Amino acid sequence: MKRFSDLTEQEIIALAISSEDDDARLYSGFANALMETYPASAKVFMEMSEEEHQHRHWLTDLYQKKFGDFIPLIRRSDIFGFVKHKPGWMIGKLNIEAMRKRAEVIELENYRFYKQASAHSKDPQIAKLLAQLAEAEKGHESLAARLGSKLVTADVKLDEAETKRRLFLLQVIQPGLVGLMDGSVSTLAPLFAAAFATGDTWATFLVGVAASVGAGISMGLAEGLSDDGKLTGRGHPLIRGLAAGIMTAVGGLGHTLPYLISDFKTATGLAIIIVFIELWAISWIRYKYMDTPFLKAAFQIAVGGFLVFLTGLFIGSA
Repeated sequence: MKRFSDLTEQEIIALAISSEDDDARLYSGFANALMETYPASAKVFMEMSEEEHQHRHWLTDLYQKKFGDFIPLIRRSDIFGFVKHKPGWMIGKLNIEAMRKRAEVIELENYRFYKQASAHSKDPQIAKLLAQLAEAEKGHESLAARLGSKLVTADVKLDEAETKRRLFLLQVIQPGLVGLMDGSVSTLAPLFAAAFATGDTWATFLVGVAASVGAGISMGLAEGLSDDGKLTGRGHPLIRGLAAGIMTAVGGLGHTLPYLISDFKTATGLAIIIVFIELWAISWIRYKYMDTPFLKAAFQIAVGGFLVFLTGLFIGSA
């Protein structure tokens, strides 16, 4: 790696050209990633990309006048002092706020680079262009100040917040809730059937664990393979699958763990109390995130859970 102070004017401009190209591609990638969910912010980043392309053209024209057509490829990663960022192709893993913060950091870095490069240059034309670019970068260190006030209005931010909420519901809450309902309710029958059939807490515990983990794997695969999320907008299948699978297992294990207690009556009584807590939690989540009236949600879940519990009790006592 080379130190900035050791760069020639030719190398400084070559570095600036590659940096502007990298930033333009990064902003274009941000815009592409946000186009469907956050169109206003996507437009912000698209304008940023176009401006970086314009800077690159200015630098390229000056370079060709001073040094000819061949431009060596010099990147930030070749020079000491630049902050190392995640590669641009990983932008899909950044959320919108992370994208904005990343852009602001880059603009600040560019301002400092052009400021130092301008002072370092002895050619008046080169120094003048670098100083102009420093002022341009300084003028939009804050996306909100430069473009956000024009494009990302309060109404747009509210829309983006609602989109975030909707995606969170579709990707995490909805599959997690389905999994919790399935794990809490569907495992009641085999667990209490085993409990009343054997009267053995350890055997009941093993049945509960097997039912919970098996149901978790089944629900996780079913949710993850149901669709890839591209058409439905339900998000990444891995996230949904994990949410559904984990919550299914948790729902079943909740009323299974009491059977680690050796006393059958105590274990069963505690398991029944936990079942009521689980059903209350499901009702609250449906009320909180699914806009379902709490009493209606509680009644629906309680009836379903009670019927499954009776099924297990009837079969276990047969």
